[in-house]
Amino acid sequence: MENNNKRKISLTQAISIAVGTMIGASIFAIFGVGAQIAKQDLPEAFVLSGLFALTVAYSYTKMGAKIVSNAGPIAFILRGFGDTIVTGSLSILMWFSYVVSISMFAKGFAGYFLPLLNIPVSSIAMGITETVVISFFTVLNFFGSKAVGKTEVYIVLIKLLILGVFIVFGFLMIKPDYIVPAFDAGHVSGLVNASVIFFLSYMGFGLITNISENMEKPKKNVPKAIYISIAVVAFVYISVALVAVGNLPIDALIKAQDNALAVAAQPFLGQFGFLLISIGALFSISSALNATLYGGANVAYSFAKEGELPEIFERKVWFGTNEGLYFTAALGLIFALLFNIGGIAAITSAVFTIIYLFVIYSHLILIKEIGGSRFWVVFNFIVVLAVFILLMYFQWRDQKMVFYGTLVTFAAAVIIESLYRYLSKRGFGKLHNTGNE
Repeated sequence: MENNNKRKISLTQAISIAVGTMIGASIFAIFGVGAQIAKQDLPEAFVLSGLFALTVAYSYTKMGAKIVSNAGPIAFILRGFGDTIVTGSLSILMWFSYVVSISMFAKGFAGYFLPLLNIPVSSIAMGITETVVISFFTVLNFFGSKAVGKTEVYIVLIKLLILGVFIVFGFLMIKPDYIVPAFDAGHVSGLVNASVIFFLSYMGFGLITNISENMEKPKKNVPKAIYISIAVVAFVYISVALVAVGNLPIDALIKAQDNALAVAAQPFLGQFGFLLISIGALFSISSALNATLYGGANVAYSFAKEGELPEIFERKVWFGTNEGLYFTAALGLIFALLFNIGGIAAITSAVFTIIYLFVIYSHLILIKEIGGSRFWVVFNFIVVLAVFILLMYFQWRDQKMVFYGTLVTFAAAVIIESLYRYLSKRGFGKLHNTGNE
């Protein structure tokens, strides 16, 4: 038992994995876009999106304390809805979102890494860098959950230290006039739009439930890790937004786009700040890739054990219990090398929101067994449903191809799941680890 506990992920390590995923590539690339939408109300948008995240976290914490499975939210939905086409389709969508995220992070890493070393950006250079970074973290994950947890703690500490320098020095130079919020109709619309987008930047907290079987005392630590990670990330997001908006005119922040934070650091840290934030971006993307690859691999393998992914995942001839890891990493690399996944990445936002809705509804179905306030569960469902409707509306208004892509993705998952069940005559098995310490 002692040796087994030594291999378990601690509360600190679980928080680090979630924080590493949430404070990932988006914090360095999304601020320019956010400033364009929310203007000086960007910090308030992060406050509102953090509250949205808490509405989902309520059900995740309640169910995560009772249902311990690396299938995470799909295990919750399975308990609530049973073995249905819907449950299987959502499992496919969730795993696919991890694959796409991995390829996104690999591309983001290459995009920052090559210019930092003054290497010309080309398809070959990008491809080599993407291959190396995914391979590195695949090897790291091969050594197991403890190696991932320890590595994530160090990566996150370095990342938070860099952002801490940005926040502390940036606060000293904030121009108060820049951060005065505006609440006219146009600004309120932008604030809500941005909050819906940034709500999706908190997605990583759910990854904690995908590693619950590997955690110490999951019934106690899963809820703690979820709430603490959201609190840490919300503080960082809001603080960084205040510094970025408060040190650059909105027009300049919008113009900077992808490297908005690095440009925002120059007024108070000069070229050193630009370099520091660029390095911070690499650490952020690395930690997000590390955590997502680990979570995605756990999801894939857990589904294999539940009978929800093709049987190739269950073959242990060469790879012990790491089939999900290798297959997830390989597909992530293929997407990174072959596809422009910007539109697909936007579709995954809708995928996660749909999963959240089903988790909350499952909580409502199981309220007597799981516990919690029926009022808050219903209220939270209405809030997240409104977020989903707004998200689809903004896709329809601004990105019609993404809107249609979202619908096609949902339909494809249902078709694949239906064919798989018809051909295999097999569905989910029983949850193998439920409610254990």
